[in-house]
Amino acid sequence: MKKILTIVGARPQFVKAAVLSRLIRSHTWRNQFQEILLHTGQHYDENMSEIFFRDMQIPKPDIHLKIGGLSHGVMTGQMLIEIEAALLLEKPDLVLVYGDTNSTLAGALAAAKLHIPVAHVEAGLRSYNKRMPEEQNRILTDHLATWCFCPTETAVSNLKNEGITQGVHQVGDIMYDATLFYLQVIEKEKQQGINRLQALALPPHFLLTTIHRAENTDDLHRLHSITEALNALPTDVVLPLHPRTLKKITEAGLHLKPHVRLLEPVGYLEMVELESLSSAIITDSGGVQKEAYFMHKPCITLRDETEWVETVHSGWNTLVGANTEKILHAISTAQTPPTQATFYGDGNTATRILQQLAERF
Repeated sequence: MKKILTIVGARPQFVKAAVLSRLIRSHTWRNQFQEILLHTGQHYDENMSEIFFRDMQIPKPDIHLKIGGLSHGVMTGQMLIEIEAALLLEKPDLVLVYGDTNSTLAGALAAAKLHIPVAHVEAGLRSYNKRMPEEQNRILTDHLATWCFCPTETAVSNLKNEGITQGVHQVGDIMYDATLFYLQVIEKEKQQGINRLQALALPPHFLLTTIHRAENTDDLHRLHSITEALNALPTDVVLPLHPRTLKKITEAGLHLKPHVRLLEPVGYLEMVELESLSSAIITDSGGVQKEAYFMHKPCITLRDETEWVETVHSGWNTLVGANTEKILHAISTAQTPPTQATFYGDGNTATRILQQLAERF
């Protein structure tokens, strides 16, 4: 039996780990792999962390470092120290990391320096904007990884352009696995009379919005332009607000009109249901862009570039940056394209990842 040490720390990683960790512990794989789950604490408050573990039935972390709320350098450095100690103690056969956070980079770097193989799930993504901490993290992690598990052909091509061809596998997008699974969970809950959103008394038609990226929240001009656009929209807006974004809006003295309904951060299941009920989605989140695509919802992305270029080229996603006029125009002209390609696999990504790892060992 091979020991996997999985490192998570932020919301998108909880979503992905929920799928793979469940499969590792299934009857099919539990005799081949043992998983140690390490939570760095990058998202550490109740609404951004514990609620995801609880609602998504992710196993309780074996190791919780509680490192969060720090600057990039301090956070990554502290994680590197603590993860190295955990690796020396646990002696795993491989380290599994997800995505592009500080937790991802710290885990990959600590493992590589100890000559422990690294498996990177969601490898090969590129925005080609190196000002983004996420871009820096994903590039470095891919170059450290033994196995790069890519969600799309574009991701494979990106790695090839950087000279990475060994250990590269296109397996599909593990978030598609998660979306399919949790839509079934939500449907079963409804059949049992459980309505997670009932207390919200949602309007019949609304735009779902999320804002959290530093490029938008830390730039007063961009933040002002986005809030101005939301205030000008002629329809209801539902905005689950990241605590950091709320703080930035308050500090900037910005105000949102009554038709923009603010919610506290919601759990993953609630977010999936909000996405499924919305008319369209406005976001700066990479994960939500894809979930909009999975839900067949038009997406307006508050960024100047995206890693998920397939959604843009196919007409499901429109990049508008933080330009008020572009945001309003994109919303007024948003349409559902007549077709949708299967860019992100068939919902069996987690199985393909474990099959590849089993073959390599």
